[in-house]
Amino acid sequence: MTPVQGSRVLILMADDDADDRLLAADALAEARLNNELRFVEDGEELMDYLNRRGRWSAPGAAPRPGLILLDLNMPRKDGREALREIKAHPELRRIPVVVLTTSRAEEDVVRSYDLGASSFISKPVTFDGLVSAIKALGRYYIEIVELPPPAGEGE
Repeated sequence: MTPVQGSRVLILMADDDADDRLLAADALAEARLNNELRFVEDGEELMDYLNRRGRWSAPGAAPRPGLILLDLNMPRKDGREALREIKAHPELRRIPVVVLTTSRAEEDVVRSYDLGASSFISKPVTFDGLVSAIKALGRYYIEIVELPPPAGEGE
């Protein structure tokens, strides 16, 4: 049974690698998830989007995501710093953040969960692996769990 909210979940991906962003979009399509996927290229852009600053300040330019896919290793502000800020912000902390990164370091796993990540996934090395991971994420976060309503909508 798919909840009504499922078709409305916006996924925001923060990743500095253009190829990874393209592969994620292709994997989402291949997984047949009917959700909008938006991209930012680093932690600074992620926080600007979430706080509706700069190019995302116009009304409607930055709808609140229901799920954030976060790479850890990005320029300007890395995923760890962005995760810390998101989880410290009263209106953003409820958004599930899935760390999706090339790192397999135990320190990154532990630190991500300590900072409030909902899940930690090492990026699969093959496209089929990525499709499988995106399908599983979609099934879990979009079809199975009940996500909180977006805080701050309509501000």
